This record gives sequence, C-alpha cells and structure tokens, in this order.
Amino acid sequence: MEPVGNVLITGGASGLGAATAQEVRDQGGTPLVLDRVEPELDVPHVRADLADRAATERAVHRLVELAGSRLDGVFTAAGIDSCGALDAVPAAEWERVVQVNLLGTVAVVRCALPHLKESAGRVVTCSSTLGLKAVPDATAYCASKFGVLGFSRALAAETAGAVGVTTLVPGGMHTSFFDGRDEQYKPPPDAKLNRPEDVARTVLFALRQPAGCEVRELVVCSSEEGSWP
Repeated sequence: MEPVGNVLITGGASGLGAATAQEVRDQGGTPLVLDRVEPELDVPHVRADLADRAATERAVHRLVELAGSRLDGVFTAAGIDSCGALDAVPAAEWERVVQVNLLGTVAVVRCALPHLKESAGRVVTCSSTLGLKAVPDATAYCASKFGVLGFSRALAAETAGAVGVTTLVPGGMHTSFFDGRDEQYKPPPDAKLNRPEDVARTVLFALRQPAGCEVRELVVCSSEEGSWP
C-alpha cells in the first residue's frame, strides 16, 4: 500500500471526519482538519464554514502551508441536513445544505487540485446512500448528495491519470449527525448503523491504492442497511 502523507479532511472534528483523521494519524500520515469547530485531536487545523467559499479557500491554503506545501489527499466528510417537506423547510436552511454538502465540497477540491496534481494525489468525496436513493422529506440532502456523485464522476473523467478520485457512498453511522432532529427523522433505537471507525478504514483503503489503480465508487453500509439498495 502507498504511504498516507498529508490528508486534508473537512468535517474532521466529529463523526466520520474525526474517525478518518485518527486513522490517518494511526497509519503514519498527517491529518489536516478543516471544520467549524476545533478538533479534539491535536493536529493542524483551521476553522471555517464551508458555506463561505472565500473562507474555505483561505482555510485550504493555510492548511497546505502548515503541511509544508505538500498535499497528498483530500477527504470531504463534512455534511449537514435539514429534514422536512420542501414547503416546510425555510429556504435559507434548504440552500445551506446544498452550500455545505455540494458547493463546499467543490470549493475545497478546486482549491486543492493544483497541489494534488503536483503530488499525484487523491480525492475521496462523500456522497451517501441517499445520493443513490431518494426518500421523502430529504430534498435538500438528496439534491446535494446526488450532486456530489455527479460532480465526482465528472471530476474523475476530467482528472484521469493525474489525480485519483473516489466517491464514498456511506450508509447511516453512529455519529452526532442525527442529533437535534425531530424524533420522526432519527433512526430507531434498533437501527442497523455502521461504526465511523470502520468506514474510516475504507477511506484509507481508497487513498492508499497504488498509482494507476482507482476505486471509483465505494458503497459502505451496515449489512442490514435500509437505505441501500
């Protein structure tokens, strides 16, 4: 397997992002965390809101500087949701989901791309099983995650041979992602969900493929996941 190197992780202060940051460090790499809050892990980090493109771009540039101007990988784990019927979710909240999940992903990758081309690095974007299967009361989330899938496929075609691109398609996980929701939008107590640590190892698997070998799309879910297929 290839060395891990310097990996920029959005949403790296919690959930899957934090688990991936820990896995990167455990495997000898350096996680570079971009999040709205400070991570518990003592690693290079910059606080920024992915809905703010200029702040996001500044954060990516700063993290690359902190890493000695070398970037080997990017994992765009950050994601939010706003559940409810289309005409019940405030427009600003609906649009923020798309800004963070889709446009924030694009902003980070766009800014990181010159550095990844230099290192022949890799990108792992984060879609969702709800980027493959639409469900009610999730129009913003589904739109954003379907968008991430389409963006990633086009990016893979555009950068073939220069930068590796993998789309992670995870199912539900035991994280704080569901906190603060109305009960009807929370997984039931007996829901079959994955551990973020297990999913994080699959991210590293994609990042560490040898040159010329691509894991283009990677569905990772509980064996009894209800949102796939």
